[in-house]
Amino acid sequence: MLNQKWSIRSFGIYLGIVLCLLTACSTNQAGAGSLETSKDYLKAGEQDMQAWREMKFGLFIHWGPVSLKGTEIGWSRGGERRGQGGKGEIPVEEYDNLYKRFNPVKFNADEWVQVAKDAGMKYLVFTSKHHDGFSMFDSKHTDYKITNSPFKRDVVKELADACHKAGLKLGYYYSPVDWYHPDYRTENHSRYIEFLHGQIRELCTNYGRLDIMWFDGLGGSAKDWDSENMFKMIRKLQPHIIINNRAGLAADHDTPEQRIGKFQHDRAWETCMTICRQWAWKPDDQMKSLKQCIQTLVSTVGGDGNLLFNVGPMPDGRIEPRQVDRLREMGVWLSKNGRSIYGTRGGPFKSGSWGAGTHKGKTIYIHVFNWDGDTITLPPIPKKIIANSVLTGGTTTVKQTEEAIEISLPKADRQEIDTIIELQLDGPAGEIAPVSMLSSSLAYDKKAKASNIFQNSAGYGPNKAIDDDQATRWATDTGTKQAWLEVDLGKSTTFNLAVISEEFDRVQQFELQYKEDGQWRTISEGTKIGNKLKLEFSPVTARHVRLNILKASDGPTICEFQLFANMSR
Repeated sequence: MLNQKWSIRSFGIYLGIVLCLLTACSTNQAGAGSLETSKDYLKAGEQDMQAWREMKFGLFIHWGPVSLKGTEIGWSRGGERRGQGGKGEIPVEEYDNLYKRFNPVKFNADEWVQVAKDAGMKYLVFTSKHHDGFSMFDSKHTDYKITNSPFKRDVVKELADACHKAGLKLGYYYSPVDWYHPDYRTENHSRYIEFLHGQIRELCTNYGRLDIMWFDGLGGSAKDWDSENMFKMIRKLQPHIIINNRAGLAADHDTPEQRIGKFQHDRAWETCMTICRQWAWKPDDQMKSLKQCIQTLVSTVGGDGNLLFNVGPMPDGRIEPRQVDRLREMGVWLSKNGRSIYGTRGGPFKSGSWGAGTHKGKTIYIHVFNWDGDTITLPPIPKKIIANSVLTGGTTTVKQTEEAIEISLPKADRQEIDTIIELQLDGPAGEIAPVSMLSSSLAYDKKAKASNIFQNSAGYGPNKAIDDDQATRWATDTGTKQAWLEVDLGKSTTFNLAVISEEFDRVQQFELQYKEDGQWRTISEGTKIGNKLKLEFSPVTARHVRLNILKASDGPTICEFQLFANMSR
């Protein structure tokens, strides 16, 4: 009996040990966050995201054989656009053979990287493959690539080496869309998925550390690209990578294009925008002024986003000298004022036509673009201002009450581009809930209507042009050549200034009108609106005001329509 009891006891101990080992093994697997059993692959690590957000400013580069033609990359290719529709202006036979003449002998990766660093940029994102299917790297999965051109060199490798050597963070743009590949969106699309994943594996394996993967899937779904498995592969090969939201999954950050994103604290975002009008190089393309460039960066950071600013190199491999000069001008500005940009968060005062707010620790940076008379008035905050100074030079007077914060600055100390005032608080600025500025536009939040709304979408309604938010806009349908936007001020109101901002520079002829005795009468007229147009005129008293667009190159879209009385903006 004694031996039997010990046998039963021994078996019980053995069974307990086995169960403990199995439990420990299961716990260790769960704690490791295996990519095969969890959703960790969908999001970057918190520290990696924080480091990316603190950089604020990056260089986007769109380049390829299409630069020989000076037309838009990908979109100017003729032939079928499976899944998209439309057709570009260059016959497909010509477009697809441009690489045979592409020999950018003046390309120098180190020079590109130095331009980015001189501009104050902290990362670089390069087009490894656009919608046209041409690979700017030595891929084993295709013959349609840069190393089969007369140039023969792997541009992606040289850029990767240059970025790593200079300490510049590196990213690749990659389009899952491919109008060149024979299997793309056909009954053999699964073969295309194998090609897609094979190229992504090459990019994540052959060029050292990769910090950013920037997809451009044109609205494709995660199923279209088998994105979940693709993300697992990417995160495994490059554990510290940041991935954008254009592969059918939300991933790490949003990507508003050619516009400043809305104020957004709860999710990271990055505006991608061109320094000229076209993504790829175009001779004599219209370039943004230094004022536009700086205010775009400041407004983006003030909205709590990053700015990815694009250049399109020339056919010989150089970034156009005038674009280089503009970027270096931005770098000079940042060398003096960068502490109000790098490492900050947006707010607590939301961006607008007045300017923007950024903050870090116990400091708020007030970026003023436009002054209302001699002072600027900010909403109240639940922290005490204990000191102030002017980062851009000069002296200021700050008056804080329970109702408002009033900042005065002599005209001689105001900067044309951006006057930066530092407010030192008695506590962390990050504890203050974001607040909107009080609008001084007479049209703000009034009733509005329009002749046409893009796809009848409320997101592009006429009220979006009078909300004092540059990130929203009234838009019209493609092909619209004439349109009007009407605002009801609610009562007869006197005004003598209109400020209008347009997206895409499509307006070619317009009138500013008011209604009197049932008839529309013209106050002012012109042929161009552009990024920002100020119309000053003799005082007019009216209830109904209209922007009447008589001619546009395509569907016009207006970001802001503002009216003011007896003030200069």
